[in-house]
Amino acid sequence: MSDALTDGRRFRTLNVVEDWNREVLGIEVDFSLPAARVVALLTTLVSRYGSPARIRVDNGPELISQVLQTWCQEQHIELHWIQPASPTQNAYIERFNGSFRRELLNAYLFTTLRQVREQCQSWQYDYNHLRPHEALNFLTPMEFRQAA
Repeated sequence: MSDALTDGRRFRTLNVVEDWNREVLGIEVDFSLPAARVVALLTTLVSRYGSPARIRVDNGPELISQVLQTWCQEQHIELHWIQPASPTQNAYIERFNGSFRRELLNAYLFTTLRQVREQCQSWQYDYNHLRPHEALNFLTPMEFRQAA
């Protein structure tokens, strides 16, 4: 996703969501998010949560890169790209991105990346710990994880 600071500079976000319990595992924010940054975030998440069998991504340039493909092969993670112009194949993250845009990016005017990152961190906590999801039987992602 992308948005802009009040001075017009564009920034990007990379949102990582677990399909199983809708938990937001990570939100990375910067002016540029090349494949090496994607791999760095995924490496952190794998060390924290363990290695998934599969990662589903869209066709952004950083997500179709050889850098990410090589990392996934080394980690024994299947990398699955959705078909171009097929957001329904990635419905959980598309729904998440809509909420993220409405509730965070469109709700604030940001002057610095630090402000964006701080708001993202706070929003991520609320999303994971305070916000029940109908698809999770009205549990929060963390409650669903603990109940499993």
